[in-house]
Amino acid sequence: MTSVRTVRAARKPAVFLDRDGTLTEPRHYPSRPSDLVLQPGIGPWLRGLREEQGAALVVVTNQSGLARGLFTASDLEAMHDHLRAQLMLLGVELDAIYTCPHHVDGVVPGLGRCCSCRKPEPGLLLRAAAELRLDLARSWMVGDFATDVEAGNRAGCRTAWVGPRAVAPATTGEPPVPTTRGATTAEALQTICRELGVRP
Repeated sequence: MTSVRTVRAARKPAVFLDRDGTLTEPRHYPSRPSDLVLQPGIGPWLRGLREEQGAALVVVTNQSGLARGLFTASDLEAMHDHLRAQLMLLGVELDAIYTCPHHVDGVVPGLGRCCSCRKPEPGLLLRAAAELRLDLARSWMVGDFATDVEAGNRAGCRTAWVGPRAVAPATTGEPPVPTTRGATTAEALQTICRELGVRP
């Protein structure tokens, strides 16, 4: 009798990326493919993380415009097809895009509610980790809002807070504490790469 042992693939790290204001330039409720413009200088760092570190690149994005009826699921799919195509021009391939379509003020039936996937809840990251076999303790969450940092912290990731809010003096309350901060997404990705020994 032959015994066959199945060896499960080891979990791999991921870099979770918020979309609007992090992976792409900030826009107010973007609804067309042309609204998604990549942040400058991100290509080499994302490519290095995927190719040298073996990290999954996963977009996790709140899109309450769906619940508010500002655009449709088909519109969102077209935007994400465009996003993937723009990244491929830089030699960067996404492993997945996870979207929260909910909001308590939503008007679309079924979407106007509280949920466990809208950041700062960690639901999108936890779902991605389960489906893609990701090691959250070795992963990073990169975003331009405190809610992105909080979602990453709750999921057990290291976190990078980027953009003007990340480097502005704290005003009210206790902000979430990120692992690192950067004025730009490219700057934060460079820091992550440096820490992991990745050379673009």
